[in-house]
Amino acid sequence: MSKYAELCAYGRRGATLKSIASLLGWDQETYMPRGGGDARAEQMALMAGMMHERGTSRELGDLISACEGESLNDQQSACVREFRRDYDKRTKLPQSLVEELARTGSKAQDAWKDARKNNDFKAFAPWLTKMVDLSRQKAEAYGFKPGGELYDALLDEYEPNATAKEVEGVFTPLGEKLSALVKELKDSGDAPSDGPITIHAPEDRQHALGLHVLRAIGFDLNAGRLDITTHPFCEGLAPGDTRLTTRYDGKYFPGALYGTMHEAGHGMYEQGLPKGGTHDGPGGEAIPSFGTPLADDISLGIHESQSRMWENMVGRSRPFWSWIYKEACDQFAELGKFDQEEVYRAVNIVRPSYIRVEADEGTYNLHVMLRFGIERAMIAGDLSIADLPGAWNERFKKLLGLDVPDDTNGCLQDVHWSFGLFGYFPTYTLGNLYAAQFWQTINKELPGLESDFAKGDFGRLKTWLNENIHAHGRRYSAGELCEKVTGKPLASQPLMDYLGGKLREVYKL
Repeated sequence: MSKYAELCAYGRRGATLKSIASLLGWDQETYMPRGGGDARAEQMALMAGMMHERGTSRELGDLISACEGESLNDQQSACVREFRRDYDKRTKLPQSLVEELARTGSKAQDAWKDARKNNDFKAFAPWLTKMVDLSRQKAEAYGFKPGGELYDALLDEYEPNATAKEVEGVFTPLGEKLSALVKELKDSGDAPSDGPITIHAPEDRQHALGLHVLRAIGFDLNAGRLDITTHPFCEGLAPGDTRLTTRYDGKYFPGALYGTMHEAGHGMYEQGLPKGGTHDGPGGEAIPSFGTPLADDISLGIHESQSRMWENMVGRSRPFWSWIYKEACDQFAELGKFDQEEVYRAVNIVRPSYIRVEADEGTYNLHVMLRFGIERAMIAGDLSIADLPGAWNERFKKLLGLDVPDDTNGCLQDVHWSFGLFGYFPTYTLGNLYAAQFWQTINKELPGLESDFAKGDFGRLKTWLNENIHAHGRRYSAGELCEKVTGKPLASQPLMDYLGGKLREVYKL
């Protein structure tokens, strides 16, 4: 067996451990009884320690070094390069810190659920304080480039090589353009009615509609499932096992419909990665790809591009509603009072609102920019935890023009900080940027796609994404993949072209 084959086998065993830890996390979010919280925290800490010990071992380091001296092709070299990147990052973290992050994060997650439900920020504040402190320790251990900041080290976990200053440089002008567009739409005088999206929609009927859409767009329910949770997410556990979650509001069916489509976008990326396949080793032998970077996602920005594309560019399109309208009316009797065009316009209303995951396309990125600024300030020590609700409400008013009624609809709405996922939020907007740029290329290369959607045929789009995005794993960086697919570096104009063109038409401007 070649050293390369040994390295991949080592990675495969590590990925199996990770899948077990992910299953524990999924269970905690869905079916675990409340009394299991303390025991689950210890289980998560144990698993995190085991994975860290294995992922930082001398044996793994020696295998990587040996492979770096072998004659490898481009794909194999990329695989070793990414093994090295992960190893070098992990070896900077003490195992005790890794275990404490997992233990505290598990407990903080349960505390967040109660605090959100009870609108009790003070109950969550001590846990958030602990997670911020532990995240700073992690960032300090990672280190960052001269002229950078602690936040860069955390951002790098989710969007490799990105920096806070670079993100700020993109977000600031984009935010100004989005604010101007939102104002233009508000002043149009021809806003769609929200009647179609405020009908009574029983949860079981919403679930049935969600499953119908999942099957149509190509999420494999024989290799996945859909469950209910407090905050929707997707977990790609292992080959043949990808879990989606959603949540239901009987008075607002688009929340679950688009939440389900969003998570399905993540899920189809996970199912599209070559986890169950093989690639050639140095001697031509077939090597299982699961557990190697070749079967892993590139970045959360690319991951989010898939979820936002299916949620918005497909799900909020007129052709999609040409297809799904009848089925939706069959599920929700009241919807039949409105014609297809009224429903299409309603799901594209641009109206500032409190909840990010239910925000419209025009204002969504402003929610992300709010969180980016706040978490960056918390990690830098410029914003105390006690002052978070006030800072949130003040910035929310400035960005979205609304007075936040309570912390449940404000700084307690997202699960991310309870897990210590600082640096995650910017990837949502980066995902929108990637999605819009990919979308331009897709529509050039796949003429007639709208006609497909109107018939409920999403196969050509899914195949294109499988072949051009998913199949590469981490062979390319996010920026390299963007240029490979679109011929251009990432830019904000495709997103503004997409949003401006679509929303002005919806508002009859």
